[in-house]
Amino acid sequence: MLNAIIRFSLHNRLILLAGAGLVAAYGLFTAAQLPTDVLPDLNRPTVTIFAEAVGLAPEEVETQVTFQLETALNGAPGVERVRSSSGLGLALVFVEFGWDTDIRYDRQVVQERINQVTEKLPPGVIPLMGPVTSIMGEIMLLGLRSDSLSPMDVRTLADWTIRPSLLAVAGVGQITVMGGQVKQFQVLADPEKLRRFDLAFADLEEALEKANENSGGGFIVAGSQEFVIRNLGRVSSVADIENSLVATRISEGAVRPILVRDVAAVKEGPAPIKRGDGSMNAGAAVIMAIQKQPGVDTRDLTSRIDQALAQMRPSLPDDLVVNSDLFRQSHFIQSSIDNVTEALQEGAILVAIILALFLLNFRTTIISLTAMPLSLLITVLVFKLSGQTINTMTLGGIAVAIGELVDDSIVDVENVFRRLRENRHAAKPRPALEVVFGASMEVRSSIVFGTFIVLLVFLPLFALAGIEGRIFQPLATAYVVSILASLLVALTVTPAMCLYLLPNMKRMADERDGPILRACKWAAQKVYALTLPRPWTMVGAAAVLVVLGGFFVFRLGREFLPAFNEGTATINVIAEPGISLAESDRLGRRAEEMILSVPEVKSTGRRTGRAENDEHAEGVHYSEIDVDFWTPDDVAAVSEHQAMGGRTPPSQIRDKPVVLADVRSKLETLSGVSVGVGQPISHRIDHLLSGVRAQIVVKVTGQDLNTLRNLAEQAQAAMNGIPGVVDLQLEKQVLVPQVRIRVKREESARVGFQPGDLVRALETALKGKVVSQVLDGLKSFDLILLLDESVRNDVRKLNDVRLLSPARAVVLLSDVASITETPGPNLINRENVQRRMVVSANVQGRDLGSTVEEIKQSLAMDLPPEKMPPGYALSIGGQFEAQQSATRRILILGAMSLVAMFALLYSHFRSTEMVIQVMLNIPFAFIGSAIALWLAGQTFSVASLVGFVSLCGIAARNGIMMISHYIHLMTEEGMEFGREMVIRGSQERVAPVLMTALTTWLGLVPLILSAGQPGKEILYPVGLVVVGGMFTTTLLDFFITPTVFLHFGRRASEHVVALWRATHAQPETSPDSDHRPVGTTVRDFGRDVVVPPSGAFAGAGQPPGPPLSR
Repeated sequence: MLNAIIRFSLHNRLILLAGAGLVAAYGLFTAAQLPTDVLPDLNRPTVTIFAEAVGLAPEEVETQVTFQLETALNGAPGVERVRSSSGLGLALVFVEFGWDTDIRYDRQVVQERINQVTEKLPPGVIPLMGPVTSIMGEIMLLGLRSDSLSPMDVRTLADWTIRPSLLAVAGVGQITVMGGQVKQFQVLADPEKLRRFDLAFADLEEALEKANENSGGGFIVAGSQEFVIRNLGRVSSVADIENSLVATRISEGAVRPILVRDVAAVKEGPAPIKRGDGSMNAGAAVIMAIQKQPGVDTRDLTSRIDQALAQMRPSLPDDLVVNSDLFRQSHFIQSSIDNVTEALQEGAILVAIILALFLLNFRTTIISLTAMPLSLLITVLVFKLSGQTINTMTLGGIAVAIGELVDDSIVDVENVFRRLRENRHAAKPRPALEVVFGASMEVRSSIVFGTFIVLLVFLPLFALAGIEGRIFQPLATAYVVSILASLLVALTVTPAMCLYLLPNMKRMADERDGPILRACKWAAQKVYALTLPRPWTMVGAAAVLVVLGGFFVFRLGREFLPAFNEGTATINVIAEPGISLAESDRLGRRAEEMILSVPEVKSTGRRTGRAENDEHAEGVHYSEIDVDFWTPDDVAAVSEHQAMGGRTPPSQIRDKPVVLADVRSKLETLSGVSVGVGQPISHRIDHLLSGVRAQIVVKVTGQDLNTLRNLAEQAQAAMNGIPGVVDLQLEKQVLVPQVRIRVKREESARVGFQPGDLVRALETALKGKVVSQVLDGLKSFDLILLLDESVRNDVRKLNDVRLLSPARAVVLLSDVASITETPGPNLINRENVQRRMVVSANVQGRDLGSTVEEIKQSLAMDLPPEKMPPGYALSIGGQFEAQQSATRRILILGAMSLVAMFALLYSHFRSTEMVIQVMLNIPFAFIGSAIALWLAGQTFSVASLVGFVSLCGIAARNGIMMISHYIHLMTEEGMEFGREMVIRGSQERVAPVLMTALTTWLGLVPLILSAGQPGKEILYPVGLVVVGGMFTTTLLDFFITPTVFLHFGRRASEHVVALWRATHAQPETSPDSDHRPVGTTVRDFGRDVVVPPSGAFAGAGQPPGPPLSR
């Protein structure tokens, strides 16, 4: 089949090249249309359920809401883990499904289970599923602030003007709003006045509902006209509410109306119960968090949001500051894509320079280089068909392959060029078309076999599970597709271009190598003279180096993934639960002021507590501060930023770790809070892995909260003081003050109060009840009924509140209920039907693996399993758990891949000893990789492990190229096994080995320069491993492989040669797939061609049969 492909390509070369041009043009067009993101889709199929149970304490939320939902969801098809959080008035349930499930099906399963338990939930509690969003869905934070507008007016603008307009932008999934004051119309009932008119709360509630209704009246037809009847009874102002009727009384024979203003005060004002606030640069502000829908191009969506904001700007108040730079994920994406693209371009340029220096021929260089852009554009088209995005991982896969994309074409071009040069000096030169066809057929098996060996080792990456699979599978896909595309180009486009450009070259008669190649061959000859007589010395030295490489590997630290450089930071400031929102807001502002004192900080945006219908169950004690930093590129935009209330950058910008350490040191002086410093995407990956935004998570599970808290405190004490552990925090599940109003059943029954009637009346009076909506055009504001604030916030006054029972008896609250102050939990977290408490920490200045090992040892001493109470367990999770799982899977699959490689090599060489000699290059490669990681101060992560995997195939290819040529010399050219054959074969392989090695090596060099740049964090260790490994495997290939083959390969060589001679004892055949006997005249390319003998190309460097060579 391969011969047919080559024949077709040459026969239809003009059509083929035109088609290649069209493919390239369409690829360029498609590349500009593909969506871009910083990372592949990392979403684990997760359905979030939130149920607002306003006013319920965490215990009631857990027992009445959360437990009911958990019970229904556990055991549902595809569910792997159920986590929940029961807070004050809110139940959150996270249902995690398997990675390979469809989120639409998952949501259907969840909805069916919710429907089964809805009737069991408290009245008014409606479980809702959160929207389908991405783990990296939060793409922008908007900060709103005005000097002339009140906080309530700014919030109203955000809720009813800006938010609806932005939700209309295609691709926006959700917008949560925090800060400012939510506008309400409040009816503050006076219990004494209600009692005076013999009215209950229920009477006022019913009256307010009836006072705010519209209805339709049908039509009136008058002659030829028709009129629509509207019955208008809705209220639109405070006066309308005040003048609404509650009841009537007969006084002195006349009917006296009792109006709302007679029994309550009515006002338009901010919501009395506030669970969240926001600020910008330490000043009060409204913060809007914008989330995208999954699969949407972040950069394109951000641009469209900016356009929508620009269109709104003229209609907004002049002094309203709209700061859209508090956090923009597009900045990180743009810088990441730019950095990787730049490395890709620089790598391609270096590859081109190497080819030009070695080939010293413009035409051969152009033909070889054509494979690079054409392969990349074909890869882009495959991305389009498979739904892939352009991100750092797909670009990284191309970057790893960039130097290898020209390898197959180099082999073909070099062989065709050599054959054409030999043909020119022949007594009877053959037609150029015939020479090109024969030369391409010669190396076809070499090209295909070598490529498949390289691709084979990448297969384990497709079996990775979890988040590591989502990250590295696109890299493997990009690598495999681009390499296969380069193979296709080498079999089709390269022969066609050779036929067009090479036959009539003037330099074809020059038989001398270029100066660089001559120098390399001279150096190689000197090396062989030194190494060949000393086999045991060379083998011993290689063994020592392998042991040294192993020593460096075991000295390396371990971590899951390298740290990202996102350009922003997320800082959590956590006060003690039970603190008021006002005090937490004060602490948050103070933290912002400290952060802003760091010169490199550009801006801050803070969110304290939680927003309505938000998926986060944080209390008012929790603040999240998004910090943006100055970069050198920002200096040019200083004036624009200052116009939005920003700051000027420092003259010297310090490194990011130094800046974060400075932020930590300043926040350590803030008393009464614990602080965690991280980055937005990193935090979300941590949360995806363990449900906690930290690198290390120690989970204690059981039932009793006091026992859990005691065990967690012991675990925290055991971890305290361990080097490298920072941001050590005990989850804030603590006891907070509660006011409990317990119904006295006998007393309430005596006056006609059902407990249900009483608690509902108290709910309305204390928490407030939304009885209707007040419309202002398209805006709607809650009409809420509750007690006056002076009564609600004073426990002593609560005792004296007078209530009217259904039996029209007036009683004091203290007569029918007891009011006590007792502590209760602020939050109850659960995982897989068990209560859970967490101790979390991050790592700084030390690798993750050794830190976790020391934590394990400390916990084993202080909390051994035998000392744990029955029913309680302790486990360590987070990044460490994911790193162990991924490493174990890669090692197992990598070993299987090596076995498959051994089998594939054996099927070709038919000699175990020969295969072992080929695979000796793999441990040689590990030497350089381990030393490179150690010298660069890197750790042994999943990323570096991926580099080791990809290196195996590249390293084995070097051995294949060298040993295959030795066999070729013995089989095709009749050389005897010995020193002369080994020296000649090694020298003739100098060019292809060095060219392929240097193109691979230099193609990756830009990727490992400027380490830590956005986008290169994960790719840097991959590139570093390959570059270090290629250096030692290429170097030792020239030192060790010839020596080992000469002194230990005689028996295997004789075996392989004997097999080859036995195979070729029958009449010779052409390399053509038709296997026609030599001398047969065949019709090919529209003309008669005589099939040449296999020896016709003797000395060209490639056998037509099984032995491989490049």
